Amino acid sequence: MDAVALAQSLIRCPSITPQTEGVMEVVRAPLEQWGFSCRDLVFAESQGKNAGEHVHNLYARRDGQRDGRAGRHLCFSGHLDVVPAGDEAAWRHPPFAAMIEEGILYGRGACDMKTAVACFVAAVGQFLDHCGGDFAGTISILVTSDEEGRAVNGTARALKELAGAGEHFDACLVGEPTNSSVLGDMIKVGRRGSLNARLAVCGVQGHVAYPERARNPIPELVAFLGDLLAVELDQGSPYFEPSRLQITSIDVGNQAGNVIPAQAVAQINIRFNDQHSGSSLEEWLRERCAASLQDYGLDITTSSESFLSSPGPLCDLLTQAVVKVTGRQPQRGTTGGTSDARFIQAYCPVVEFGLVGSSMHQIDEQVPLSDINSLTAIYCSFLEAFFA
Repeated sequence: MDAVALAQSLIRCPSITPQTEGVMEVVRAPLEQWGFSCRDLVFAESQGKNAGEHVHNLYARRDGQRDGRAGRHLCFSGHLDVVPAGDEAAWRHPPFAAMIEEGILYGRGACDMKTAVACFVAAVGQFLDHCGGDFAGTISILVTSDEEGRAVNGTARALKELAGAGEHFDACLVGEPTNSSVLGDMIKVGRRGSLNARLAVCGVQGHVAYPERARNPIPELVAFLGDLLAVELDQGSPYFEPSRLQITSIDVGNQAGNVIPAQAVAQINIRFNDQHSGSSLEEWLRERCAASLQDYGLDITTSSESFLSSPGPLCDLLTQAVVKVTGRQPQRGTTGGTSDARFIQAYCPVVEFGLVGSSMHQIDEQVPLSDINSLTAIYCSFLEAFFA
């Protein structure tokens, strides 16, 4: 199995969330040839612009054959959906053509994360070829088409369904792009939590020439947001950087320059470490609002809690594989956005390792062919060590 060719085949499927466009069949074909039992996990999308559409997930499993022993179960996980390409005319090559130029593979999903899926599928094929299927344990692959969307009917729901059917995982490796500048510089051992808040400060609308007859909510909101930004939530922890609050939008919806608006709305995001929870930050934010604002509305949702996979044998084996192939000692970090690892950590120990993430979601998303070959070798080495 050639990981580069497989990555090209995956990229050529324009699988923008939650569409699949044949991408699941590209993965399924070699796995079934290698004796994997493949199961479609299809769930209906009930909300948003994609309501009524179906989210397709694929779960493939193969048991080893060594002296009848069950052994440990290792799962590889990833997503095959991608974000839109944007202005396709701005791309060096068409975003779904999977063109190679001067040792670089271009295309939407080349970095995040179709190539990593191609690498772990190819690595599984190489591992099975080396051992002839004679290993004590189980290898499974779980891929989704809902990671870049609401992430409701993808990995989260698939895991619940699989657990209900009696599936048990001993470890999981997620192929998200984890490295910051060069392949081998970081393994993700956790992720920060994410809280979103919509704060609407209410005033009294009026003519700008008669401010005494109105109450402008903008100064009140801006002053409050300034106070929030000045707060140091924490100083970080051993595996996490300090929690950070960001203002992502301020809007009054005012189309007239001579009207004091009736309402000013701000969107707030907090990426938080393991010193907080969504509920503790919600309580803190509500107390701040109650103490400082007159008339307001506050809606808060926590899309994910922070988590940390305890450093142990799983991370050690992956580190050894990275060092063996790249010669680099990877850091163990928790930076970046959220990933499906936040769902997996509730079922088994999980680590993340993939490509360099510098071009993900960008025009001319790309990956060097040398990194594809090295990542495949890392996954293969990891497999051999895990089932040794």
